[in-house]
Amino acid sequence: MLTDQDVLLLLGDGQIGDALSVAIKNLGRAYGALYEGALGSPAKIVEALGQVGGEDGLRPLLRVVRGPSDTLVQSVPYIFAGLAVALGFRAGLFNIGGEGQIGIGWLVAVVAGFSFANLPAFIHLPLSILLGAIAAGLYASIAGILKARTGAHEVITTIMLNYVVYRLSEWLLCGPLEFTQGTCRTRDTLETAFLPRFLDHPVTVHWGFVLALVAAVAVGWFLFRTKWGFELRTVGANPNAARYSGMSVGKTFTLAMFLSGGLAGMGGAVQGLGITHNIALGFQSGYGFDAIALALLGKSHPAGVVAASLLFGMLRAGAARMQSVASVPTEIVQIVQALVIVFIAAPAIIQALYRLREMRGEAVPTAVFTRGWGK
Repeated sequence: MLTDQDVLLLLGDGQIGDALSVAIKNLGRAYGALYEGALGSPAKIVEALGQVGGEDGLRPLLRVVRGPSDTLVQSVPYIFAGLAVALGFRAGLFNIGGEGQIGIGWLVAVVAGFSFANLPAFIHLPLSILLGAIAAGLYASIAGILKARTGAHEVITTIMLNYVVYRLSEWLLCGPLEFTQGTCRTRDTLETAFLPRFLDHPVTVHWGFVLALVAAVAVGWFLFRTKWGFELRTVGANPNAARYSGMSVGKTFTLAMFLSGGLAGMGGAVQGLGITHNIALGFQSGYGFDAIALALLGKSHPAGVVAASLLFGMLRAGAARMQSVASVPTEIVQIVQALVIVFIAAPAIIQALYRLREMRGEAVPTAVFTRGWGK
């Protein structure tokens, strides 16, 4: 508001009222562009609905629903990565290696997508996604095994594993897997490994969104309806009590990291097979780190993670239009996301600062987010 040149000139001339009026108009234009970029213009959507069935067919409608489509597309990797971190939280593990696990899943899925020729789509596509998820799960299991065997803290090991992925992908993409010299990019996957889209261009939403929702339902069922999920939550709440009751804490840690990595890897696989159809150097988009905020915002519950992911997807989808229409940098969206986290965490922060007692009947957190070294 106050960085606009017109506003600054008016303030310099002492015209405070006019400066505030211009600033408020700029603010309205910025958030209007953010809304339209994320959810579309209601007036334009209604107008396009009236034109459906004409000589242009669905084209007018497809043009105006690009915003909602981009929101769903942006939310897909958020959902997978958020579920990965949330599942780790439930087991008392802080999986901060989502960015590297997304990269492993993306890389393996793309390589499988162009390597297996002469396979029908109903085999090739699921196989590529499955291989990406398994590879990422096995990679994340390294941190789980180290935690179980040596007590190495998963925050340290997963961060280190992130950098292993960065350097490994740099060597592969600029070396053995480089398709055109100087591009540091793989060849495109075969069409049999493409995730199909629901509608024609420019609508980009694909079946990966449905897969993400299925994954959220599956994670919820696993955590709250199965014996393994109960053991995982018990270990996360109190590993000593779980060990005393006969549960294998080490195996649970390893299983939790495998499943968490598999979910993150599936998010990378969906990006590679549904959007880019290849992988290039610099593929990191910050989804793995944003997922920590999503899991906290969703209180480590699959339904909450999906809702938080849709919110972050809306902000990310609308940021580009806000920048082009109102000249507001996209970084403002990151500030908004940070403020959302601060307001959500405010009650716990105030309670800790002022040492307020919990009210009777208040829900007690069931997930332990971090532990000390070796505990």
